[in-house]
Amino acid sequence: MKRLCLIFFSLVTTLLAQAQMVDPVHFSSWLVMQDDTNGEIVFSATIDPGWHVYSTDIADDGPIKATFHVDKIEGAELTGKLMPRGKVIEQYDAMFGTNLRFFENKAVFVQKIRFTKPDYKIEAYLEYGACNDEMCMPPTTVDFKQKGHIPALAKAAEPEPKPQADRQETAAKTEAAESAASRATEPDGLSKEASNGTEASVNQKETEELRNIEEEDDEEDIKSSDDLWVPVTNDYEEEEGKDVSSLWFIFVSGLLAGFLAILTPCVWPIIPMTVSFFIKRNKERKKAIKEAVTYGLSIVVIYVLLGLAITLLFGASALNALSTNSIFNIFFALLLIVFAASFFGAFELTLPSSWANKIDRKSENTTGLLSIFLMAFTLTLVSFSCTGPIIGFLLVAVSTQDNILAPTVGMLGFAIALAIPFTLFALFPSLLKSAPKSGSWMNTVKVVLGFIELAFALKFLSVADLAYHWHLLDREVFIAIWIVLFALLGIYLLGWLKFPHDDDSHKTNVPKFFLGLGSLAFAVYMVPGLWGAPLKAISAFTPPMNTQDFNLYQGSVEARFTDYERGLAAAIEEDKPVMIDFTGYGCVNCRKMEAAVWTDAEVSTILNDKYVLISLYVDDKTELPAPIKVKERGKTVTLRTIGDKWSYLERTLIKANTQPYYVLLDPKAHRLLNKPRSYDEDIDEYIDFLNTGLKNYRDNH
Repeated sequence: MKRLCLIFFSLVTTLLAQAQMVDPVHFSSWLVMQDDTNGEIVFSATIDPGWHVYSTDIADDGPIKATFHVDKIEGAELTGKLMPRGKVIEQYDAMFGTNLRFFENKAVFVQKIRFTKPDYKIEAYLEYGACNDEMCMPPTTVDFKQKGHIPALAKAAEPEPKPQADRQETAAKTEAAESAASRATEPDGLSKEASNGTEASVNQKETEELRNIEEEDDEEDIKSSDDLWVPVTNDYEEEEGKDVSSLWFIFVSGLLAGFLAILTPCVWPIIPMTVSFFIKRNKERKKAIKEAVTYGLSIVVIYVLLGLAITLLFGASALNALSTNSIFNIFFALLLIVFAASFFGAFELTLPSSWANKIDRKSENTTGLLSIFLMAFTLTLVSFSCTGPIIGFLLVAVSTQDNILAPTVGMLGFAIALAIPFTLFALFPSLLKSAPKSGSWMNTVKVVLGFIELAFALKFLSVADLAYHWHLLDREVFIAIWIVLFALLGIYLLGWLKFPHDDDSHKTNVPKFFLGLGSLAFAVYMVPGLWGAPLKAISAFTPPMNTQDFNLYQGSVEARFTDYERGLAAAIEEDKPVMIDFTGYGCVNCRKMEAAVWTDAEVSTILNDKYVLISLYVDDKTELPAPIKVKERGKTVTLRTIGDKWSYLERTLIKANTQPYYVLLDPKAHRLLNKPRSYDEDIDEYIDFLNTGLKNYRDNH
C-alpha cells in the first residue's frame, strides 16, 4: 500500500545507504590574542559535501548543537558564550517541529576568554553534531589544551625597578617568556595579521607540549575497548557504501507528471490538431514525420532548458532551503489552493494571450527548425493553465532531493512524456481514430488533480503550522481533512457531485467507478489514524505522531534496555539473541525507521518476543559516575557522558559511527549473527535480516 501511494503522489523517493565509518568533519583549534589580556579560542572545520554541522542556537530537544565545555582552567576565565561565525543556514525541520541552524562546507565557532594571571592553563573541548540526509554522527568532541605565559600581566605584576644587573637579567627572562608565549598562542608560520583570525596548523613544538599536558595526570587510568567490553567477533566484512541515486525516481516522477498533463483539456485537444497540421503541410509523409519528431524534441529542449535555468538561478541547496522555508510553504500552499480552484472551474488561469499570439506569428513568418521550435514554445504558453500547477508541484518536489541535477532530470521526464503522443501519432496516424475524443472526461482529470493539489496544499500548510506552533493542523485534524477530501473525490467520481464546468450528463463510468472506489477505500483506510494508528502509507505526509492529542495505538516497539551490559545479561539468562539499536534522541532517520518499519506487525512481534532489544542513545547527556579515559587511534579520548560511552562502543566494537545502526549479536559467544543494517525502509528485507539472525543463533546453540 505504501509503495502504491508513493507512486500515486510522485513525491517521496527512497535513498538507500550502507552504514560505515565516516569522517566528514575536520576540525582544528587554536588561540588568538585580541589584546594583552583577551583572546579567542577558535574552532574551525571543513565539512564534506552533503553534510552539515549544527550551530549553537538550537532547542535542547533537537539535534546535537555545538557547545563548549571546560575540564580545567587556570589563570583565565570565559567571557560570554560559544558563538558561531560565518554563514549559518536556517531551515524548518518537520520531524523536530522547529527551525534548525547549521553550517555547510565550513564552520567556525569562537569562545572568548580573559586572562587573569601571567601563567595560564586551559583544558577544554567543543562538542558538536553532524548529519547528512541519510545518517547522523554521534556527538563528537574537539579538544583544546594549552598552557602559556602572558608577558603583559607578568610585567604589571613586577616589583619596583632593581639595580642595573637585575634589570638585565629580568629583561633576558622577559624576552624568553615572550618568545615562549608567542609559540604557545600563535600557530606556526603565522604573520601578525594572520594571528587575528586566519587558520593555520599548530607547530611541532606546541603539539609536543599539548601531548605532555595530556600525559601529566598519571592518576587517571587510560583504558582500551577490551577493558570495557568483551570483544565482538565480526564475520561480516564491511562493503563500500553504495550511492543509490534518486535521479531515476525523479525521472519517473517527471514522466508520471507529464502523462497527467497530457490528459488535461489544455493539451489533449492540441495533439490531433498538431499532427494533422504536419501531415497536411507536407505531402511527403516522411517529411511530416520528421517535423513532428522535431516538434517533440523541441518540447523536450524547452522544458529541459527550464530545469537548467532554475538550477543555475538557485542551485540545489537554495531550492532545498526554499522548499523547507515556512513563508514559502505558506505561499506555495495558497498557490496550490488557487490552482485547485481553477481546476474546479472557478476561473481560468492563463498567461497573457499576447505572448502566445506573438510567438505564433513569428512561427508563421519563419521556416525550418526555428518555425517548429516556436510552435512548440506556443504550446507551452497555451497549455500553462493545466501544466503550470503540475510543473510547479514537480519542481518543488524534486528540489528537496538536494541534487543539482534534480530539476533538469524532472523536467526531462515531464517533457518526454509530453512529447511522446505528438511523435507517436505522427508515426502512426491511424491511432488517432482509436484515441479518446475530447470531452467531459478531461474535466474529470482536472477535478481529480484539483483534489490532489488541495491535499498537498494542506501538507505545506502543516509545515508552517509546525514552524509557528499554531497547533491548527495537529495529526488528527490533518488526517480528518484528508479523509473528507478523498471521500469527496470518490463521491465526485461516482457522479454524485458536480462542478461548474461539468455538463448535465456528468455521470460515472467503469474507469471512474474503480477510481472512485479506490478513493473512498483510501479515505476509510485513514480513519483509524484519528485514534493514533500509524498509517504507514502516508507517514511521510502527516504531522509527527507527537502532535496527536488522542492516541490509542499500543503497537509500538519499546526497547527493554538502554544499557549494553544489563541487556546482554538478560539475553544470556533468557537464552535469546540481542539486537542493538544504535540510535539518538535527535536522529531523524531513527524515528522514520521506528514509524515505518518497527510498526509492522511481523517486525514488532519478532523484536518484542524473539530478541532482547537494547537501544543505545549516542547523544544521551547523562553524566557518567566518573570520566573514562580511553585510547582510540593513538589519541586519548575522554568519555564524559553515557552517550559518549555508547558512541565509543559502536566505533570500536562494530566499526561504525552512524545512526540508525542495527546489530544482531549472540550474547554468549559475542559474535555477530548477521551483517549490520542501517537506514532502509524495506520491511521485507528487514524481516529477512531479523530471521537470518535468529537462524544463525539457533545453529550456534
